Amino acid sequence: MRKSLLFPLGALTGACLTLLVASPQGGVWAARAAVGADDVYSQLNLFGAVFERVKASYVEKPDNAKLIEGAITGMVTSLDPHSRYMNAKSWTEMQETTSGEFGGLGIEVTMEDGLVKVVSPIDDTPASKAGIMSGDLISKIDGEAVQGMTLEQAVNKMKGPVDTKTKLTIVRKGADAPLEVAITREIIHVRPVRFRVENSDIGYIRITSFNEQTTDALKKAIASITKQVPSEKLAGYVVDLRNNPGGLLDQAVSVSSAFLQRGEVVSTRGRSPEETQRFTAHGGDLTRGKPIVVLINGGSASASEIVAGALHDHKRATIIGTRSFGKGSVQTIIPLGSGNGALALTTARYYTPSGRSIQAQGIAPDIEILQDVPPELKGRMDTMAESQMRGHLSAGEGGEQTGSQSYVPPKEEDDKALHAAFDFLRGAPANEVAAKSATKAAVPN
Repeated sequence: MRKSLLFPLGALTGACLTLLVASPQGGVWAARAAVGADDVYSQLNLFGAVFERVKASYVEKPDNAKLIEGAITGMVTSLDPHSRYMNAKSWTEMQETTSGEFGGLGIEVTMEDGLVKVVSPIDDTPASKAGIMSGDLISKIDGEAVQGMTLEQAVNKMKGPVDTKTKLTIVRKGADAPLEVAITREIIHVRPVRFRVENSDIGYIRITSFNEQTTDALKKAIASITKQVPSEKLAGYVVDLRNNPGGLLDQAVSVSSAFLQRGEVVSTRGRSPEETQRFTAHGGDLTRGKPIVVLINGGSASASEIVAGALHDHKRATIIGTRSFGKGSVQTIIPLGSGNGALALTTARYYTPSGRSIQAQGIAPDIEILQDVPPELKGRMDTMAESQMRGHLSAGEGGEQTGSQSYVPPKEEDDKALHAAFDFLRGAPANEVAAKSATKAAVPN
């Protein structure tokens, strides 16, 4: 079974057949196809020759399975930053992660320039409690250099038995020297939705990830809020997607559906037009048309951007915060058979209902609010956007955008974006909300 992540495979043979049938110069195209096939076989022969030479002459006898796995990993990771091969163990662990419960530190990571880069720490996990920040680079794990490891190897090294410790060496932008952080492993219970009622008139809903539990948890949150607050007193909802790195595509669609009566949520477009898929809202607006503010920042990526884009394009929500990360690609999980793991392969770009691609551009807020960053963190809280990742898919149309502020103050009273959302829902015009938040000058970083 294939599952789409936000973190359709083009049939090369079918595409060639279409060209052969559709072209009036069929013989020319056939000749070109044959040349292309010969070139592929030549490259495969080259791979076979290198493989045999390594087996025969390497200083130590190599493991054939590891050689093949390394070759597959290199091929897939050369495509873009989000495609990857998972061996059987990694595939099992990935399934545990998307189910919402797993062992580890609680960080969403990617690979950048040979180092492990933190996309976002997960709320209330050992990593977030230890002060790990979005944008941190992990250079060593338990004293062993990450350079030369694959992402899967680095992730597996950070995992381990519960209540054991691992030591991470962190390179942080603006820090004078690498930081040494000791973290005790725990079972990570990802609680994807948190909520509360703010001053008896606003429902606050924080979505931290899009796993298999997210939509059900969101429905329970909305039901609880509507039970606590009479409809005539409920000013609206704040949906907080800040530093949410994304997750499952179907969850992004169903979460959006909870706020939309009807209409398209997102479309995905692959290599050929027939691969286009459109996903529409289902189930009806559970909030019964109440006003919505969506909070985003530089750490909001993937599924978060789908939800924000859908609600914005349908004029269902006002977006407040800073520009999102800009990950506008879909990864399809393709199991490779028993014991062979799976591919997470970038197969499509996604588009908001208005037909706008988020890839390498992100979503710009309706009201930009910059936080006041503590002096010791200034210059360290910019997220490296999709557009700055090596080998990223191009934006296609429009200019690419760099990263934006991802800092969220730990104390709610200092959270300017959150208070701006509350003010807006209570009737303050957008220009007044922006002006009020700018009274104490925030320093862009």
